[in-house]
Amino acid sequence: MLLDEDPATLIHHTIGNFNITPDKLAVSRINESLSTLQQARELRVREADSALKKLSRTLTTLNNHHNETISSHSSIAHASEIATLDTQKFRIAKTANDLEIESERLSSQLADLQSRLQELEQQGVEGGDNVKRGLVDDEIGLKLKVYRGLGIDIERDSEGGEYNKAIVRNGKEGDVHIVNMDGKFSRFFYANYFWNTL
Repeated sequence: MLLDEDPATLIHHTIGNFNITPDKLAVSRINESLSTLQQARELRVREADSALKKLSRTLTTLNNHHNETISSHSSIAHASEIATLDTQKFRIAKTANDLEIESERLSSQLADLQSRLQELEQQGVEGGDNVKRGLVDDEIGLKLKVYRGLGIDIERDSEGGEYNKAIVRNGKEGDVHIVNMDGKFSRFFYANYFWNTL
């Protein structure tokens, strides 16, 4: 079949009617994108490879350390060390218990010594004399209490401090007798007089 126009002209017009410039720009952009993606992929692959090598080195180090630990570890030595530590623990617990008991004993002894010290401080520097004086005072106080119970009041002399005056009260008869005990008569006389007055 013969064409009405020259094929070259027809092809030229066909090419002119098809605008391929945008397509060429698109292809160029795609090529650039592919190149960028390829570079990024290679970079990520290098980073992953570097991380993998680092992890591999770390794994090797840990495996070596683990193997050394396993080779140096002895279950017998471990059991022996545990037994030694248990023995030390029980020994320390026993020592602590003994110290606690000793502390309680010493606390009790300290309390006794403090009580004794307080007694000695109350006795003063002269010691025994104050004790004797305290016993004499207690004896006199007891006698005075007995006398008061019988109705006899004993008074001291304002000058010498000696007991030289007795007030005898007879509750049944309502009598009151004042007796000056100046030492002219014996104790037997005064005792008989008091009984007779009561």
